[in-house]
Amino acid sequence: METRSPREDGQPSPARVRPGGPAPLLLQTVHEHRPGLGGISVLKTRGTVDASNARLFSEALAEHVAHAGQAGEHPLLDLSEAYLACADAVRSLDRATGALAHTGRALSVVQPRPHVREALTSAGLPGIRVHATLASALDALTSREPGRERACQPACEPARPDPGGLG
Repeated sequence: METRSPREDGQPSPARVRPGGPAPLLLQTVHEHRPGLGGISVLKTRGTVDASNARLFSEALAEHVAHAGQAGEHPLLDLSEAYLACADAVRSLDRATGALAHTGRALSVVQPRPHVREALTSAGLPGIRVHATLASALDALTSREPGRERACQPACEPARPDPGGLG
C-alpha cells in the first residue's frame, strides 16, 4: 500500500486535490446588451487557476477589461465555476485589475465560491468588487451615477461583498 506525502512545498499532490489533477482553465467571453445599462461583457472562468496558468489568466482578464472599455461595455468576471489554487491566482487578479484601481474603478466579480470569496476578501484587492449574483452586479452598475465609479474612493471598499449579497 502506497502512502502519499505532501510535496516539499507543503501542498498536497494534485492527485489528492482532484483525481487526475487540477481542472483545466477554460475562459469564455459572453457579450450582452441590457436595457438601461448598455453592453456588458462577461468573462466566464471555469477550472483551476494555479501557478502554471495564473499569468495566462491575468493576461486574458486584462485583455477582457481593455476590450470592454474600448467597446463601451461593462466588464464582469464570473468565478462561479473557478477555483483559485494559490496566491499566484489571487495576484493574477490584482495585476489584471490594477489599471482600474488606479482610476478609482473596479471589476465586478460575480458568484465566487466561498473559498474564492474569502481569498479575495482577505487580499483586499482594490480593483474588484464581489457580488453574490449577476443580478446584484448589474443592479450596482445600473444604480451608479455617471462618473461616480471614478469618484468613489472611501465609499467603494476593495473586495467586499455587495450590501445584499455574500456576506
